[in-house]
Amino acid sequence: MTTALTYTVIPILAAVLGGLLTLLRRPSHVAVSAIQHFAAGIVFSAAAVEILPHLKHQGALWPIVIGGGLGVGAMLGLKTIGERTEGKIGLISLIAADLLIDGVVLGLAFDAGEKAGLLLTIALTIEVLFLALSVAAELGDAPERRIRNMVTTSLLALMMPVGVILSAPLAAAPPMVVTGAFAFGLVALLYLVTEELLVEAHEIAEPPWATALFFVGFLLLLILEDTL
Repeated sequence: MTTALTYTVIPILAAVLGGLLTLLRRPSHVAVSAIQHFAAGIVFSAAAVEILPHLKHQGALWPIVIGGGLGVGAMLGLKTIGERTEGKIGLISLIAADLLIDGVVLGLAFDAGEKAGLLLTIALTIEVLFLALSVAAELGDAPERRIRNMVTTSLLALMMPVGVILSAPLAAAPPMVVTGAFAFGLVALLYLVTEELLVEAHEIAEPPWATALFFVGFLLLLILEDTL
């Protein structure tokens, strides 16, 4: 767990960087879309390369089904809450819950192996950078609010180490429970790609090079996995 906590410093710094970027200048819609595509490709690759093979080698079907089902229910529940909740408090709460789940998945990944944890750290760092840009933009672009927005996005990233700490009891649980937790995490990552990153990325007419960044991110993580 100590190693996983240490690596959470990287996405936290990404959140600070995202806040600083919005403090200096709000990125264009095309730039945000490009980051979304790139982040989606990396997260999807991490799920396919590290978590899915781990589940396939467990050989226990029902923990995967139960954990995956709980993941679907949790993600749809968060989506419903987001649709019914208005205002900045609701947005911040949803992002905090998302980052908390990411932290749990990261802690489990490091428990499975340092390479898996490192690759997932890279994926989640890009995700956190995008979230920082998005949250800061949603909270308002007025000059007097930018510093407050930067602090808010930086504090939200602290939910990841909290999630890592919460993953410790799961990692020490029986293998069937760990398998179910990995299945839950896989669903959470796939939901992030399909229902958040790519959906928001397609809200504008993005240029072809921005779309291509999804595959650049996917292939880049494959290359890193082979290198490591």
